[in-house]
Amino acid sequence: MSPPGESSGSGHRGRRSFATTRWSLVLTAAHDNRPEARAALATLCETYWYPLYYYVRRRGYRADEAQDLTQAFFATLLEREYLRVADPGRGRFRSFLLASLNHFLANEWDRARAQKRGGGRRAIPMDVADAESRYSLAPADDLTPERLFERRWALTLLDLVVAQLQQECVREGKERLFDRLKGFLGGAAAGAPYSQAAADLGMTEAAVKMAVHRLRRRYRRLLRAQIAQTVASPEEIDDEIRHLFNALEG
Repeated sequence: MSPPGESSGSGHRGRRSFATTRWSLVLTAAHDNRPEARAALATLCETYWYPLYYYVRRRGYRADEAQDLTQAFFATLLEREYLRVADPGRGRFRSFLLASLNHFLANEWDRARAQKRGGGRRAIPMDVADAESRYSLAPADDLTPERLFERRWALTLLDLVVAQLQQECVREGKERLFDRLKGFLGGAAAGAPYSQAAADLGMTEAAVKMAVHRLRRRYRRLLRAQIAQTVASPEEIDDEIRHLFNALEG
């Protein structure tokens, strides 16, 4: 799938609306106690916990150790200890999380365990059984844990966007249309021409092409909106999209 090329717009209007996204809110509130900032950070952590769990597993930890480590890390993070050193000038949530996790693994895990931070405490909801099932299905390769984290982050993001698009279609009574055409989101589906989809749906080929165009357009907008939640400024969105699609190809 090629990176979406649709621009999100620029200028004062775009920057003003962008100021309410989750990660920019967290960054601006790093030194105060605003509850909305903590809630925004918790939402981001709940959305993207699996790439971190996957990373810890690829670092060689057992499943039970990875669960404790990930929960302890998020408990520490949600107490805002690491937010005080977050750099708004390099404010991508993905990069911040990985750097913070590496610092935690190197310097603070023993202390956190001694203080019983994490352990049996659940800082965020984690379905470890599902995580282990997904982990066991991941193909074996020689990529570094860091590269695999980037790839897993990109896949998590795309899964989230597709799920959002599906939910919208269900609400609009277009679930069957989505199920048949979702394979076209990343380009023409191999072995599945528009004519076959048109026959399956009882539509003209031109109508199917228009429906695919609309799905792709909405998909791009949802993707940009999700990425906007994890960067500090609208100018970073396109670069983050390129980075994540490169991670999928690498």
